[in-house]
Amino acid sequence: MAFSYSARYLFLILLLSWAGPQRAWAQQETRFTLSGTVRSARGEALPGASVAVPALGTGTAADSLGHFRLSLPAGRHQLVIAFIGYLQQTRDLNLTRNQRLSFVLDESGNELGEVVVEGAATLQEKLKTTQMGVEHLSIREAKLLPALFGEVDILKTLQLKPGVQSGGEGTSGLFVRGGSSDQNLVLLDNALVYNPNHLFGLFSVFNSDAVQSVDLYKSGFPAQFGGRLSSVVDVKLREGDRQHYVATGGIGLISSRLTYEGPINKGKGSFIVSGRRTYFDIFTRALNKANEGKEDYSPIPDYYFYDMNAKANYTLGEKDHLFLTGYLGRDIFGFSSTGGFNFNFNWGNTIGTLRWNHVFSSKLFVNTSVAVSDYQYNLSNKLDTFTFGLGSNIRDYTARSDFEYAPTDRHQLKAGALLTQHRFGVGRLDANSGDGRINFGSDVNYYGLEGALYASDSYKASDKLQLEGGLRLTGFRSGADQYGGVEPRAAARYALNERTSFKVNYALMYQYVHLVTNSGATLPTDIWYPSRLSVMPQKSQQVSTGASFLLGNGKYLLTDEVYYKWGRNQVDFRDGAQLFVNPELDAEFIFGKSWSYGNEIYLEKKTGKTTGWIGYTLAWSWRNFQPQRGTTGVNNGEDFHPNYDRRHNLTVVVLHQLNPRINLTASFVYTSGNLTTLPLGRFGLQDIPGSSVGLDPRPVPIYPNRNSYQLIPYHRLDLGVVYKIGSRLNQDLTLSIYNAYNRRNAYFVFFDTVKDKGTGRTTGFQARQVSLFPVIPSLTYNFRF
Repeated sequence: MAFSYSARYLFLILLLSWAGPQRAWAQQETRFTLSGTVRSARGEALPGASVAVPALGTGTAADSLGHFRLSLPAGRHQLVIAFIGYLQQTRDLNLTRNQRLSFVLDESGNELGEVVVEGAATLQEKLKTTQMGVEHLSIREAKLLPALFGEVDILKTLQLKPGVQSGGEGTSGLFVRGGSSDQNLVLLDNALVYNPNHLFGLFSVFNSDAVQSVDLYKSGFPAQFGGRLSSVVDVKLREGDRQHYVATGGIGLISSRLTYEGPINKGKGSFIVSGRRTYFDIFTRALNKANEGKEDYSPIPDYYFYDMNAKANYTLGEKDHLFLTGYLGRDIFGFSSTGGFNFNFNWGNTIGTLRWNHVFSSKLFVNTSVAVSDYQYNLSNKLDTFTFGLGSNIRDYTARSDFEYAPTDRHQLKAGALLTQHRFGVGRLDANSGDGRINFGSDVNYYGLEGALYASDSYKASDKLQLEGGLRLTGFRSGADQYGGVEPRAAARYALNERTSFKVNYALMYQYVHLVTNSGATLPTDIWYPSRLSVMPQKSQQVSTGASFLLGNGKYLLTDEVYYKWGRNQVDFRDGAQLFVNPELDAEFIFGKSWSYGNEIYLEKKTGKTTGWIGYTLAWSWRNFQPQRGTTGVNNGEDFHPNYDRRHNLTVVVLHQLNPRINLTASFVYTSGNLTTLPLGRFGLQDIPGSSVGLDPRPVPIYPNRNSYQLIPYHRLDLGVVYKIGSRLNQDLTLSIYNAYNRRNAYFVFFDTVKDKGTGRTTGFQARQVSLFPVIPSLTYNFRF
C-alpha cells in the first residue's frame, strides 16, 4: 500500500512540474531540439564533449554514451563542438525543425589548444549543473600523472580529489566522506565490481588503456544509482576504433600492456581487446632456481596478476546499437617448499554486460542491459598427502532498463527499473588425507533478490534556478526476510550571476549487502553477506551545500562544499568472531551508528600550458557501538574515530606542457596520520604454563580504547616527465619518481623486545615503524601503431 501511494505521489509531482511551466515557455518563441552524438574519427563516443552556441551563451555536454540534446530558437546558429585532445569543429546550422546530427572530431597531435577549449566548457558545465561532489576524470589526464612503478591507476588518481581518502601507504582503496571501503558502488559498464583491487590493494583492476572515462559521485547521487552509502565510481570502457586497426601498449617496470582494436564491418561497429600482466613471478622463479639446493635459502613465493578487457559494439540501424563488454582478472599467489608444503591462493572478478541502446525520437531513448558479475577467492594448502581448501564467492545476475525523456527544454526526465539476483557463497571448506581417513567439507550459501524503481526530473525553473528531484524505491529479499525503503533525492542550484552559483542537495541511501571483514583494509578473503535475520540493511543520509565561483575570466573554478552524513545499522563484529564457514554468521555481528562532517575546498584550472588543481579537506568521522548481544560494544559504548578518519587532507596537482613533445607533472599529498590501536604498557605474569618460569615473566599487553593512537602525518611528492617520440608523436617515454624526497611514511608500528645482554631477561619494549615505499623511479615505454 505504501509503495503504491509513493509511486502515485511521485507521478503527480512530475506531471504537475512538467505541465505547468511549459505552456508559458512555448508562447515565448519557436524552439526546436537539436540532438545527436559526438564521436571521434575512430568511432568512439566522446563523453563530456561540449556542443555550444557561443552567440547565445548556451551549450551542453555529451553524456557517457556520447549523446547530447540542446533546445535552440529557430533560425541560424553557429555551433562549436570541442573535446580535449581533438580538433575543434565549427558548424553552421539553419534550425527549422527538430534535427538529429552526428559530429566526428579528429584527434590533434598538439593537445594544448584543445585543453583551453574543453577546459573552459568543462568548468562552465560544472558551474551550471545541480550536481555537487562529482568528479569527472579523463584517462588522458590520468596518464600524465606520476604513478607507482609507472602503473597508471585511476583509483589512485581519484584519491587526489578532496573528500577521498586512501586506505594507507600505496593502496588504491577509497574511503569517501567517512564511509568504509564496502560502501562504494563500483561499476564497469553497468556491471558491479566487488573487489576493484590487485596485489592486496596496491593497484586497481582497471587497465588505463581500455578505460574511456571515470565519474566519481560523492554526494547528490542521481536516482539511477543505489545500493551503497558513500560513493559511486562509474567506469566506462572505450569502444574501439571504427576506421583503422590499431595496436597500443606499454612496457613498464612491473607489467606490460597490449591493446588491439579495429572496425567490424567498417563503419558499422568496432571492437577492442586489452590485456595486462605483471612479471614478478618470472624474476622470483629465476632467483629460486639459481639458489636451488642451498640449505639456508628460503624460496620466494610466486605472485602475478593479469586482466583482460574486451568490448564490441555494432550499429543495427539508425536507432539501435548493441554493446558487449567482458572482463576477466585474476591474482595468483603460490608457494612450495622442498618439505612438501604447498600454498596456493587465487582471487578475481569475471564480468559480462550486454546493452541495447534504442532511440525512439530526439526526445526519448532507452538503454536496456543484462549483466553478470562474479567475484571469488580460493585458498588451498597441501602438506604431504593432507590437503585443505577454503573459498568464497558472490555472483550477481542483473537486468535493468533506463529511460531518458526530454519533453521540453526545461525538463529532463529519467526513469528505470533493475532486478538483481545474488548468490552468496559465504564459505566453502574441504579437507582430506590421501589415505581416506580424513574427508569432510562444508558449504554455506545464501540467496538474495534486490530490486529498484526510480524516477527523477531535472527542471530549469529559470535561467538562475534549476531543481532536480528524484525518488528511488528499493527492496531486498533473502529467504523469508524482506526489506524495503524509499530513497528521496533532491538538489538545487541558484545562479547569482554568470560566474557564481550556490548549490544544495540531499540523498538517502540503503545498502542491503555487507562486507564481512575484521581488518581496516579490504582483503581478498573478505566475505559479502546479505541482509537477513538480525542483519538489517545499512542506511545513510547526507546533506551538502556549497558555492562555486568562476575566476580569472573563466580560467579557474573555485568550489567550497560543506557536508554532514549520518548512518545507522553500521556493521562491526564481536570480539573473537568466527568469520569463516559459519552457518550462523549473523550472530557474530554488532550494530551501531556513524556520522561524519567536513569542508572541502577545491581550485581547478584547465586552460593554458599549466593546468591542475588544489584540494583541501577538513573532516571528522565518528562511530558508536553500544553494549549489545552479550558484549560491551566497542570502547564500552563510547564514541570513537574509525582508522581511516583524517583531520586534514591536502593535494596539489600540476601539469605543465613545456612544448608539444614534453609534459612535466607533479603531485603532492599531505594527510593526517592513520589511527591505530597500540598497547599502553605491559604487566608480567609468572608461573604460567608455557612461560619461561623463573627467568622471564610472560608480558601481557594493556590496550586502551580502539584507534586511540595516531601515526605520524603522511606526505609525499611525486614527479613525472612524459616525452613524446616518433614523427606522429604516437610513442612516449614516461619517467615517474614516486616519493621523490624519500619520505619514510608509516605503514604500521610494532613493538620489538629489548633484552639485557648479560642475563637475557626482557627489560622493555621499543616501538618500531615499518615503511613500505622509499623513493621509486620507473620508466615506461608506451606506443600506438
